Amino acid sequence: MRIVVSEFMSLDGVVQAPGGPDEDTDGGFAHGGWSHPFFDPEVMGGVFDEALNNAEALLFGRRTWRTMAAAWPERAGDPFADRMNAIRKYVVSGTLGEDELTWAHTTRIPGGEAVARIRELHAADGGDLLVMGSPTLVRTLLGEGLVDELRLMIEPVILGGGKTIFPGDGALRTLELVSAVTSGTGVQVCTYRPAAQE
Repeated sequence: MRIVVSEFMSLDGVVQAPGGPDEDTDGGFAHGGWSHPFFDPEVMGGVFDEALNNAEALLFGRRTWRTMAAAWPERAGDPFADRMNAIRKYVVSGTLGEDELTWAHTTRIPGGEAVARIRELHAADGGDLLVMGSPTLVRTLLGEGLVDELRLMIEPVILGGGKTIFPGDGALRTLELVSAVTSGTGVQVCTYRPAAQE
């Protein structure tokens, strides 16, 4: 399974709380919902539709999973929501109890087993394993060389600080730009893959 990461990102690399004011206020982050003014249903909506159609399963960190699990089940009846609710999901967490896994088709991966279990999924046959949000998890996946594709929706806003997906380990990682599209709202939708090592 290919691991594909899809993120809303500011010009200064922040991915924290794009969806709403209470989504993630860690570190005093006060700009929750910053991505809404830049959402282009045609271009960005198409990116999400394509990513979800190619996905065999979704992979989340705990906080992003909780946010999604609270939002999507009540939107049943919309084709995108129905797909989100029907698809297999994995959530990495050391704290979620089995009784909390109320979003249909969710399997918990214990935090301490995450890298090994995700390596197993990565090695298995199947469609894409799609990661949305989940910055702590994505940092780990990038650090472990487990990301096959990054789809970044780089929005024309500077947030001045917040969570990013990029490892801070000093390692150089070269990527190849596979495609770039500009939305009518000024968002650069860029797809990157790890560059072939010579």
